[in-house]
Amino acid sequence: MATCILGEIGVAYAQNAVERFQPLVETTAHRLMIGEQVALAKWDSGKAVEDAPREAHVIQGAVKDGVAKGLDEASVSIFFNAQIEANKLVQYALLADWHRAGKAPEHAPVDLVKNIRPQLDEVQKSLIAELVNTVEIRKSKTCYADIAKAVGKYLSTHAQGSGPITAATLDRALAGACMP
Repeated sequence: MATCILGEIGVAYAQNAVERFQPLVETTAHRLMIGEQVALAKWDSGKAVEDAPREAHVIQGAVKDGVAKGLDEASVSIFFNAQIEANKLVQYALLADWHRAGKAPEHAPVDLVKNIRPQLDEVQKSLIAELVNTVEIRKSKTCYADIAKAVGKYLSTHAQGSGPITAATLDRALAGACMP
C-alpha cells in the first residue's frame, strides 16, 4: 500500500513538473520563432549569424536581471547561452534553406534593432520570470526528463509547423535549464 502511494506521488510530481515547465517551453518556442525574423534581417543586411559582442551583451543583461530576481549568476548565463545557440541554429538552417532556394520568402524589410530586439528583450523578461517560477524543479534529479517531456508535450500540441528543427532547437535552447 505504501509503495503504491509513493509511486502515485512520484507520478503526480512528474506530471506536475511537466505542466510547470510548459510556460518556460512556450516562451522558449516563442523566442525561437523570432529567430526567423532575425534570419530575414541578416539575409537582407548580409550580416553574419555570429555576433559575439551582441551575444555577450545579451547574456550580461540577462545575468544582471536574473540576479536581481534572486537567480544564480552561473545558471542564468548557461541558460541564455543555450537560448542564443539554439536561435543561431534556427538562423543557420533558414539561411541555408534560402541559399539553396536562391531567395528568402517574400517579406517586408525587417529592422533588427528597432523591431526585433525589443521583442527579444520582452521575451527575455518572461524567460527570467519562468526561471524564477521553476527554480525548485530545475534542481530536481528528474529535471532533464521533465524538460524533455514538456518539450514533447509542446510538440504534440503544436504539430503544425513543428519538424525536426523545431524539436532540436527547443531541446538545445532548454539544455541549460536544469541545475543538477
